[in-house]
Amino acid sequence: MGEHIIKLPDVGEGVAEAELVEWHVKIGDIVREDTVLAAVMTDKATVEIPSPVDGEILWLGAEIGDTVAIGSPIVRLKVAGEGNVKPQGGDVEVVATEPPAKLPTPRPETAAPATKTPPKTGGTDARPAPAVSKSPQPSVSGAPRPEGEKPLASPAVRLRAKEAGIDLRQVAGSGPAGRIGHEDIDAFLARGPQVARASGLARNDAIEDIKVVGLRRKIAEKMTLSKSRIPHITYVEEIDVTALEELRAALNKEKRAGKGERPKLTLLPFLMRAMVKAISDQPNLNSLFDDEAGIIHQHGGIHIGIAAQTPSGLVVPVVKHAEARDIWECGAEVIRLAEAAKSGTATRDELSGSTITITSLGAMGGVATTPVINHPEVAIIGVNKMMVRPVWDGTQFIPRKMMNLSSSFDHRVIDGWDAAVFIQRIKTLLETPALIFVD
Repeated sequence: MGEHIIKLPDVGEGVAEAELVEWHVKIGDIVREDTVLAAVMTDKATVEIPSPVDGEILWLGAEIGDTVAIGSPIVRLKVAGEGNVKPQGGDVEVVATEPPAKLPTPRPETAAPATKTPPKTGGTDARPAPAVSKSPQPSVSGAPRPEGEKPLASPAVRLRAKEAGIDLRQVAGSGPAGRIGHEDIDAFLARGPQVARASGLARNDAIEDIKVVGLRRKIAEKMTLSKSRIPHITYVEEIDVTALEELRAALNKEKRAGKGERPKLTLLPFLMRAMVKAISDQPNLNSLFDDEAGIIHQHGGIHIGIAAQTPSGLVVPVVKHAEARDIWECGAEVIRLAEAAKSGTATRDELSGSTITITSLGAMGGVATTPVINHPEVAIIGVNKMMVRPVWDGTQFIPRKMMNLSSSFDHRVIDGWDAAVFIQRIKTLLETPALIFVD
């Protein structure tokens, strides 16, 4: 038998290190070739590390959340044959120079069963020790008597317990047959607030420490960077999307009638096309700000990030070159990227390169939000919940489908006036959706 050391391979993308986000094995496990051992994260792409050989796990070289350099040992296996560990040096480090193996936590010893027959003692006068009768001690966390057993107490004691909010089933009685007296009430109250009351409510002082790792740590770092560097200005505007929703329903109905392989349209493709038109009037909104160099990189291509919630956390897949896509192409790309993000198969290229972002919470979008800009972009458009509201048309209130846009801008680059002009242009396009299709 020999030992085989597995090092963190080059996971591509030119990175020098990766964060360990998940172990799929533990010490003592038997693994086969191609068994997934661990998962590491680079930027926002997760890469699985398979085993190149069969063997038994002897040592794991990192904890979840650790940053591991490419080429560092991460797993040691016991394998058939010599393995790749050379006692006298070689390409792989000698086992003796490796960190000590992490051994499994030993299981607690099982107590030996009690002996039914007492051990014999020397002498004929030996007698078994007299049985000592122990009064049951009251339990702080549970009832001191079996379920259904009624406590014995005088009317005065019962009245006092009721006034104090005490469940007598939780009080141990010191009188004959477990009868509860006033002294038992006093002792019960003296034990403090941890005692269960008649309401059945109890304090929970548990504290669970959860390490921030993987995508959650990436999100935390990104949000901290955005809020610490970018002075946000948020502008909220109300949009009447009644006509837009009627047009969207009509276009989707045509799709169901069998006209081509067009995707089902949501609000997002319309908003994306409206943003493309508004950016053509204000190209400075489609920029990245290098605040360290003091340079604004104004992009011609409009690459719209779509903030998407996944089981692992928030990711932002990017629809590249929205200016070159019609409304159905935008819709199809949004659907494809959303599925890739939720399944964890989105590539790094699909999760990077945005120049402006849309964020939407769908039906839970609330009345207004304060979106955080995706650094180093200078603007983010936030979609809020669509609701039917009464709107005054000059003579009466009529029901209209209304929705707020809550959008944030980098106030170092975008003045409040320019932000308002941008959103008002989008408002006009969404409220008169035919204009979206006019070149």
